[in-house]
Amino acid sequence: MDIHKIEESLIENPDKISADFSPGDKVRVHTKFMEGKETRKQRFEGIVISRKGQGISKTFTVRKVTGGCGVERIFPLYSPTIEKIDILKQRKVRRAKLYYLRKKK
Repeated sequence: MDIHKIEESLIENPDKISADFSPGDKVRVHTKFMEGKETRKQRFEGIVISRKGQGISKTFTVRKVTGGCGVERIFPLYSPTIEKIDILKQRKVRRAKLYYLRKKK
């Protein structure tokens, strides 16, 4: 069996994921998760500092600063827990990885 067909079958709904964002963009990621027997929704808003991987193993890292402390989360792009990704602001940057934002105060 072709590996690409297997990957496509594992991706539930590729239309819900807007994959046209890049490092430097400000995004809001809507996730859902089970807490006991109830399903909760959570938002995480920040700047995309990197994108990695190929195929269904693609990931992206989002960073935000809360109360003077930096918080980063790594999301698998095709995770079933991600409901949608809103692009709030697009910016042009000259680097693929924005790890220097970790040192900025």
